[in-house]
Amino acid sequence: MSGVMDRFRLEGRTALVTGGTKGLGRAIADALAEAGADVAISARDGEAAARVAREIGSSTGRKTLGVAVDVAVAAQVDAMVARVVDGLGGLDILVNNAGINIRGPIEQLAESDWDAVIDTNLKGPWLCCRAAATVMKARKWGRVINISSMLGEISMPGRTPYASSKGGLTLLTKTLALEWASDGINVNALCPGPFATEINLPLLKDPAAKAQMQGNVPLARWGDPAELGPAAVFLASEASSFMTGATLFIDGGYTAK
Repeated sequence: MSGVMDRFRLEGRTALVTGGTKGLGRAIADALAEAGADVAISARDGEAAARVAREIGSSTGRKTLGVAVDVAVAAQVDAMVARVVDGLGGLDILVNNAGINIRGPIEQLAESDWDAVIDTNLKGPWLCCRAAATVMKARKWGRVINISSMLGEISMPGRTPYASSKGGLTLLTKTLALEWASDGINVNALCPGPFATEINLPLLKDPAAKAQMQGNVPLARWGDPAELGPAAVFLASEASSFMTGATLFIDGGYTAK
């Protein structure tokens, strides 16, 4: 029988991380490759995706691939999955990480703001899951990790598009977990709290907002993106084989209050 740590290894697996060029996506991609997976990175910026893929391949020795995609466009998503399967030999692990945030009171937001956030944060993962379904079902094994948020469980003012998209993503996770349970595909959500990443620059650059957010975290600090990678490896591996439809909060205790 293999040891406990062997269940976390990802050799022989192929992962796709959307929005994987920076922030939490880059940290997750690094962690999956370090655990043994071959990794595809996708982003709207194809040059950045290719560069990050090369960097990860150089540092880990894994096969990597960079792909340009807008996850809100079905044809591009289908082409992305086909390219990953062709270039890396399959698709076992899908990490739906691509996301944006547009903040502000509802009366100051445009309809286009709502559409942009929902299209990227919710429609995008739906399209990616739909495209990956045939590949994973044929292999009778798969791991889908949806990067939701603590704001898919709780909320705060000025986040109507973002919180709505993440709440929807959490329920998409649960629904697909039920649909795919008999196909060997586990679907779970990672729900980060306040992490020091590019998406939170408006808060990080505002000393008062930064301190206020930090003051609401029981661990009294912002998260480091590297702290999310090990949780993603857990959900991508055999270590989480009896876990599906779950939401795992990595938020410094924020939602425990």
